[in-house]
Amino acid sequence: MWIPPGRESDWIFSTFPGHLQLLLSSPTTQPLSRLILVGNSPSHPQPTSYNSTLHFSYSTALQQNLAPLLSALNPKSAFFGDGEVPEVPLLIYEDEVVKSSVLEVCQGPCVGEMLIENVELENDGVKEFRRRLRFKRMPNFVQTQIRIRPKGECCLENLDTVEFELDTGVLVQPYLSPMVAGISVISQFLEGQLRDGFRRKALCLGVGGGALLGFLRVHLDFEVAGVEEDEVVLEVAKRYFGLGSDELIHLFAGDGIKYVKTLAKNESEKSRFHVVMVDLDSTDPTMGVCAPPKEFLRKSVLLAARAVLSKEGVLIVNAIPSSKLYYERLISKFQEAFEELYEIDVGNGENFVLIATNSKTESALDFNEGAFLNKLKLVVSRSYIDSIRKIPKNAHAAFDK
Repeated sequence: MWIPPGRESDWIFSTFPGHLQLLLSSPTTQPLSRLILVGNSPSHPQPTSYNSTLHFSYSTALQQNLAPLLSALNPKSAFFGDGEVPEVPLLIYEDEVVKSSVLEVCQGPCVGEMLIENVELENDGVKEFRRRLRFKRMPNFVQTQIRIRPKGECCLENLDTVEFELDTGVLVQPYLSPMVAGISVISQFLEGQLRDGFRRKALCLGVGGGALLGFLRVHLDFEVAGVEEDEVVLEVAKRYFGLGSDELIHLFAGDGIKYVKTLAKNESEKSRFHVVMVDLDSTDPTMGVCAPPKEFLRKSVLLAARAVLSKEGVLIVNAIPSSKLYYERLISKFQEAFEELYEIDVGNGENFVLIATNSKTESALDFNEGAFLNKLKLVVSRSYIDSIRKIPKNAHAAFDK
């Protein structure tokens, strides 16, 4: 695989977890047994700012020059059979990143080293700026990203010199808008709560940069509690991603699963939530990107999650299944613990959103009016709301990967 010149220090190309994820996510038709990275030696032990316009691009002449070396690195077994020299495919790593500016590299007691960066993306000629959070333990996966805008007129050639402001009005992480759309399953119930003078309450397991918490608070008027395992991540969210802590946003550092189990023991109705959002992923890089972690699928945990919901509450989970079998197991576990289960296919070939209800709500999907539902349709794409599909018991979900 050809490393983009200038990105050699990026954790994607300079760490074992990054290499492993590249190997597991290979686009080749046959599984790779050996991955060879071709590029310059890293110029720095930590990720550095990047500008694609300052570096030369890959050429076919370079591939021809490298061919003998790459052939020599083949395993001996590749030469058995017809005796021909095996062809080694040379992959070109491509993403939307045109430029990047490193804001900080810091370390948390739970997640380890993390990187905060501003990036310029280009897709089909359209440019956009985002702020991102990535962990070294899984560097190919963007933990959090929000849209940013340059302040005033400035030169954009060097992002290190550009001052940005946050744009929190849009959720750019692909699965967050579908997660918010999942609330529509109980919109009729939430309308009644509002009429009776009750504030809507949400619990978010996994905070990251806090984009989801801030969105629920500002745009849908929820009182939100967020639980993040690493206190340094919470500090990063406040410093770089605009996450505030006020009378309607409550932040806790700790294990989200333990937090739910403890909360489930409290029988007070005041401790119940209308919505519980789960955005937790596996911490094991050998599993690839996988969510939720297998620990969350224990029956005791799922029942505890159900217990912290109000009677008509809903559990909404970001799911990144590693295989069709894993997704079917996921479906089965949720159906054992909850009354009904719905799903949204995010459409990116990776994420699904599972929506588990505490009581029967199927008729609520036909509820098309109300202040809350109308507000919801203004802030998330209606296509996600319309695509919500109930998963019948013992039926296969829409997994296609």
